[in-house]
Amino acid sequence: MNDENRIARAALTRMFTPGDDVARKLVARHGAHPAYRMALRARPLFPFWDVTADELSQGLDRWAPAPRDLDTDKIEDELKVVERLGGGFLLPGDEHWPEGLDDLPNPPYGLWYVGNIAQGIPAPHRAAALTGSRDSTSYGAAVTAEMAHGLARRGICVISGLAYGIDAHAHRGALAGSTGTGPATIAVAAGGLDRVYPSGNADLAAAIKTTGLIVSEQPIGTAPTRARFLDRNRIIAALAGVTCVVEARWRSGALNTAHHAETIARHVAAVPGSVHSANSAGCHRLLKEGTAALVSDADEVAELLAS
Repeated sequence: MNDENRIARAALTRMFTPGDDVARKLVARHGAHPAYRMALRARPLFPFWDVTADELSQGLDRWAPAPRDLDTDKIEDELKVVERLGGGFLLPGDEHWPEGLDDLPNPPYGLWYVGNIAQGIPAPHRAAALTGSRDSTSYGAAVTAEMAHGLARRGICVISGLAYGIDAHAHRGALAGSTGTGPATIAVAAGGLDRVYPSGNADLAAAIKTTGLIVSEQPIGTAPTRARFLDRNRIIAALAGVTCVVEARWRSGALNTAHHAETIARHVAAVPGSVHSANSAGCHRLLKEGTAALVSDADEVAELLAS
């Protein structure tokens, strides 16, 4: 894909939010670069399909950035920054673009990454997402570490979100079980890749980048927010063939990841816990509702991937 479209898609990751349907239709109708120019009011914009003039007007108000934030030079600088960090920016159609993202109704306009891209991003049937509570219990930590280690030993990439708790145990377990063939683990961040969030996981992030990747749809300099954490959950779900919730409270964000997985026809699994543990209430909820398969180890997660 030419530089014009690469710059445009990089700009769109800053300009458009994942849930902006008008923006997504604009790109689908006109292409990334024309949509970028229209959103900047550098090209005329007219109603199309079922998108009305009022909706376009409201969209232009949403998309009205300061020119210094979205001009070509600024975007080129951001692409250079991520290169200096040891990464790059993937577009749909690129060699290493993860095709699992195309199953989403609102796939990213592009994917920023840092780390070892040479090994690529495994297809969903070779990846499993492990997620759950940030305030994990010793039980959740042990189950997650054992499960991630076992999956990595089978050559299955562990996808998670680099958060404290279950996410961190998943990444560490996978790194410990790495066979050296393919990325053992990939982290999906909710903010720009020029910063590690949470900062307490900086050493873990460095270890992940050695053999795997940290990816984000958010451009350089973007701070993680609650909305962006929820948005990134759909990417975790799409990269993996199965999303396993190891520990989760009744209203945990991990259930949001499971919902995204179910929506795009991916397997969902959950690990049972004590009926007295609030940290397992969300897992029991998934099992009771019939959303998730009950699993207890890496073998059972691998079986779901193979089915």
